[in-house]
Amino acid sequence: MMMGGRLGENIGVREEIIQKACKLSMKAHEKAPVKPYIHEKIRGSNDVVFAFPGSWSVDDWYIGKNSFGEIKVDVARFSCMKSIGYEDRGLVNEAFSRRFDQLLTQSSLANEVEKGMSDRKQIIFTGHSSGGPIAILAAIWFFEKYIRFNQYHIPPLCLTFGSPLAGNHIFSHALRRENWARFFIHFVMRRDIVPRIMLAPLSHIHQQLPQILDFLSPKSPFYLHDSSVALSFLLSVMRNAMSVASHAACYLKGCTSLLLETVASIVERSPYRPFGVFVFCTGNGKLVVLENPDAVLQLLFFCLQFSPEEVNSECLQAIYEEHLLYESELQESLNMQDVTYLVNLVDVPLSADTTSSYGAALNDLGLRNALYDSQTTRARLCLRAAGELVKEKQENQERIDSNKDAIREALKNIQEYKTSCEIRKVGYYDAFKIQKDITDFNANVKRQELAGMWDEIVEMIKRYELPDGFEARKEWIELGTLFRRLVEPVDIANYYRRLLNEDTGPYMVKGRPKRYIFTQRWREHVEKMPIGLSSESTFWAEVEELRLKPYDLVKGKVLKLEEQVYTWVEKGWMGKDVFLSESTFTKWWKTLPFEHRQGSCIAPFITT
Repeated sequence: MMMGGRLGENIGVREEIIQKACKLSMKAHEKAPVKPYIHEKIRGSNDVVFAFPGSWSVDDWYIGKNSFGEIKVDVARFSCMKSIGYEDRGLVNEAFSRRFDQLLTQSSLANEVEKGMSDRKQIIFTGHSSGGPIAILAAIWFFEKYIRFNQYHIPPLCLTFGSPLAGNHIFSHALRRENWARFFIHFVMRRDIVPRIMLAPLSHIHQQLPQILDFLSPKSPFYLHDSSVALSFLLSVMRNAMSVASHAACYLKGCTSLLLETVASIVERSPYRPFGVFVFCTGNGKLVVLENPDAVLQLLFFCLQFSPEEVNSECLQAIYEEHLLYESELQESLNMQDVTYLVNLVDVPLSADTTSSYGAALNDLGLRNALYDSQTTRARLCLRAAGELVKEKQENQERIDSNKDAIREALKNIQEYKTSCEIRKVGYYDAFKIQKDITDFNANVKRQELAGMWDEIVEMIKRYELPDGFEARKEWIELGTLFRRLVEPVDIANYYRRLLNEDTGPYMVKGRPKRYIFTQRWREHVEKMPIGLSSESTFWAEVEELRLKPYDLVKGKVLKLEEQVYTWVEKGWMGKDVFLSESTFTKWWKTLPFEHRQGSCIAPFITT
């Protein structure tokens, strides 16, 4: 995102679309529950907006057994909302997810969206309050179903206003990896309590929440009436926000205290995290834009600081009213165009000066109160730390990238070893397993060197120490696939040569290193393959296990393996060295019943 310029130009959304989406989001409240959403084509444009109303029922905010109402995402619908290597599925608010599922299956939403697509429209999903998470899930659904599989080439937009958080850090990770995060734009008033609500467990707010939702509902007789629980609710939410932000800040600053981890395991902390682009409305017509999710989380806490003594009924009313002022606030802000883009967070000033654009923007966000000087400095340090973390991840990636030549050179040596074995009419799998020659020893040295380099990458991914897009980078997917196909067979040979299967169990069950699991999953994900389709590098592990069992017990598995081998060879994913007359596979295959061999799809590859 570039510095300067009009908001619409920088976030990729025309300003009249922002205003229209906000207006329709508020209008959707009026039509609910008769209409589960409203949609409108914007005159004179190529846009169609789907606006989802919020709900003022507690059951539409928190359900389920978990403290924060979270569940694992449905991978059948949201297959990308995971960490690819570890396949760690994202967490989503169950109540929001259920509302979206009902909308998708019990309304005409999908048909209306496809009608807009047939007219080549730009699809925009929007929602205010708890309508925001529905818009978010609708946009992710659209990306997953249509954009990812190239059924539509105009990415959807998601615009939310005062939306509660809906998913955990995996959502942020996955959306950035898929390059979708920039299409999710969230407008947040500086003191709006609703975007912070999901940072508190239901057990802490269950008594006040029904009254608060009544207080905020335009259709309630208690709409914006004095609420006796307004202060206690606000304090409870912000105490939990502090717990989440403080723990996240320790991570940002690299704290590894055992006491911290012990406390963290006891204290309940919300799993929900920001993702996408956030536009903070300061309340004085100015806008502050940032897309660093760690920094957004810190701002959600630090922008709403106060002492109980400061908060009177008038102040409380003003805080809660902010949730309903997006239309008027955005009208003023989009006219003023006083916008600051917090891009280089490492440059955030620590003092509350107004000489820099960053300093002035943070002051407008409330990070300047002399009564809370230490809090203000801490907030700015946290923002800097969020920027430093991005910088560290980029530096880690550059260091890993610098290993590519060494990896390629080591792979070249393994390839030369494979070729030399084939010249001697021995497959390199069998040669490595026997370990008779100095070339076998040298190949083992290269195997270990490569294992060290790739294991380091896997550990960094596990700790989220690389940029979110790393697992989707084409050059690393290609290099990982080459590495897996060349080196995993010798790793399998080493495993069975040392009889590790007798102590540990089958290679595929207990012995397969994550460096191969990860690189296989990268390829299958990016190329949209069914899970397991690219398992050609595990061929020898399957053979080693099958040849230990009677044919009658494994006939089905043998047939399946043969079909896979035929596909892998035809596609060029596997070499024909596995069919050499002295290979372990060929010798075993020739012991199979004659009727089986005669009808086998791979019989033409094997000299009998």
